[in-house]
Amino acid sequence: MSDQPLESELPAIEFPAISSAKESDRVHLLDWTTEELASWLGARSIPKFRAAQIQRWIYQRRAKQFEQMTDLPKDLRTLLDEHFDLFRTTTAAHQHAADGTEKLLLQLVDGGRIECVLLRDGPRRSICVSSQVGCAMGCVFCASGLDGVERNLTRGEILEQMLKLQHLLEADERLSHIVMMGMGEPLANLPRVLAALSVAKDSEFGLGISPRRITISTVGLPPAIDKLAAADAPYHLAISLHAPNDGLRNRLVPVNQTIGIQAILDAADRYFAKTKRRLTFEYVLLGGLNDSIQCARELVQLLRHRTAMLNVIPYNPVPGLPYQTPTPSAVLQFRRTLLDGGVNAMFRQRKGDEIQAACGQLRRLREREPQVVSIQSTKTS
Repeated sequence: MSDQPLESELPAIEFPAISSAKESDRVHLLDWTTEELASWLGARSIPKFRAAQIQRWIYQRRAKQFEQMTDLPKDLRTLLDEHFDLFRTTTAAHQHAADGTEKLLLQLVDGGRIECVLLRDGPRRSICVSSQVGCAMGCVFCASGLDGVERNLTRGEILEQMLKLQHLLEADERLSHIVMMGMGEPLANLPRVLAALSVAKDSEFGLGISPRRITISTVGLPPAIDKLAAADAPYHLAISLHAPNDGLRNRLVPVNQTIGIQAILDAADRYFAKTKRRLTFEYVLLGGLNDSIQCARELVQLLRHRTAMLNVIPYNPVPGLPYQTPTPSAVLQFRRTLLDGGVNAMFRQRKGDEIQAACGQLRRLREREPQVVSIQSTKTS
């Protein structure tokens, strides 16, 4: 698979060049499929069934190093340790919030840093995972894209986030939901995102998370949405709308200038027609900017006849940016207008404010700190 995003399918949008992760003599085992690992073992006269054992240790028994895989022969554990890295990131920061939210800032082998979040809500254990280092979409209120995009994450780097968040759980807890809504635009790294999610949903060798509980979030790239529909991937699609008209969305989401809301809605309709999976539209509510009754009325006109959920999220302020959280009265009026108009809307509570849980906040806060020296670690905190 190519490391490059889908620029070639989006000629109207100018993306910066995106590099891949630096090569290493050692293999990141999370980048390999069970079949690839079995082939490697077979070439060394090691029974191929060992590959399935190793995968289960990683994804289901939460092993952090090969030595913990006690039903493997000692010689095999030593061989694996000589040739493979199980985990390659180092935890540069680990923050806890009073509401149970935890956030990891992970340092990659090339020094790049990414964020991922564990959210606890009743019995739900949801994780928010990054797909790129930085982001090229340029949403003006989001910390992830303030410094642009550096590169796509590999399949292994995406999976490593899931596993490190899984390691934060107690033994009797398990991950229940995955949202590809961290740093980066998932549809600009679609092959690697789909490869990682195929492991996440695999109940035999992977994490065993129901595809109905996996969501891919996008700013709205019509050709990539069509490609996702054609792949028949069994996941929910969430489109980050943030504005009900092109004038306002062009200001908030600059990439919209070459796309337009109607093209996004048309692609969303095609996705629904092809997959029959209900859509979600995300709307970050910015105080005094997109939280007016008029904006709510325009949203009603856009969404009332579509089989979709509108997910409204009050803004998490980012230091250095001029955007504010809406007032409680503005949120109430916005909500009432949507519901009276027949829009299926959910208003999410903000979580993790005190740990900079919004995408990119912690990374920017720590960007001037020295990088962690070790580039390989099995620790989760």
